[in-house]
Amino acid sequence: MQRDSELIDEFCANGFVAMRGAVAADVVRECVARIEDELCARGVDPRDPKTWTKPVVRFPCPNGPAFVAAGASPALCEVYDSLLGPGRWIKHPGVGGTVPVRFPSRTNPGDAGWHIDGSYDVGGQYWVNVHSRSRGLLALFLFTDVGERDAPTEILIGSHVDVPQVLAPFGERGVFFGDVARALPRSTYRRPRVYATGRAGDVYVCHPFIVHRATWPHRGAGPRVLAQPAVALHQPFALSGDVDVCAVERAIRYGLGATRVLKS
Repeated sequence: MQRDSELIDEFCANGFVAMRGAVAADVVRECVARIEDELCARGVDPRDPKTWTKPVVRFPCPNGPAFVAAGASPALCEVYDSLLGPGRWIKHPGVGGTVPVRFPSRTNPGDAGWHIDGSYDVGGQYWVNVHSRSRGLLALFLFTDVGERDAPTEILIGSHVDVPQVLAPFGERGVFFGDVARALPRSTYRRPRVYATGRAGDVYVCHPFIVHRATWPHRGAGPRVLAQPAVALHQPFALSGDVDVCAVERAIRYGLGATRVLKS
């Protein structure tokens, strides 16, 4: 694993780090088997294309020992500690989040727009505020190999530092997450882009404000499986004072115009 300082600098500049082989292959296989059980319960056979009638099937990430092992990966716990600080994030008894399974299809899945993820519930909607209440990180667990033809997640590199200025006027209450992307400057969408591709067991650890989207069509041969949990926080980022500023908060402060440079 790269040195802490290098990892933090990469994360602050780009808004994500790719942790290759973060989840062991045998754990991935067990997780996939459980996900396939969930698909079958919904009338979808992951090995029978005739049952792939929708471009995406989405459900809460299952529980069980394999998901506990995946979520507690030592490599991931180490990087969460590096980016958030030991004791500041909440250990989930599994992976958590949702599992979107995308199938080969040219049909618009209906969820492919640019966005940041929401953090907390307000009247049945996911909202977000500049302090990133409840969410410390976004993790993208690849449970299958994902190439450029397999509808990978697309990330706008460095877009996380454009978001704080949009969120700041809404204060503690925050705003509906779906309103953030259209309020961003045009320059955000001219940023370099990267696909979250890799091998099963890779995990992309992202800043909570990273702008990303699902891509389509899925031109691959089989289902693409990932989980997209939040890494929850005990306390939102204070964004004031100079003590114990973690990498995620440092990037938010930079986006707000702080003079602190991003490098550690």
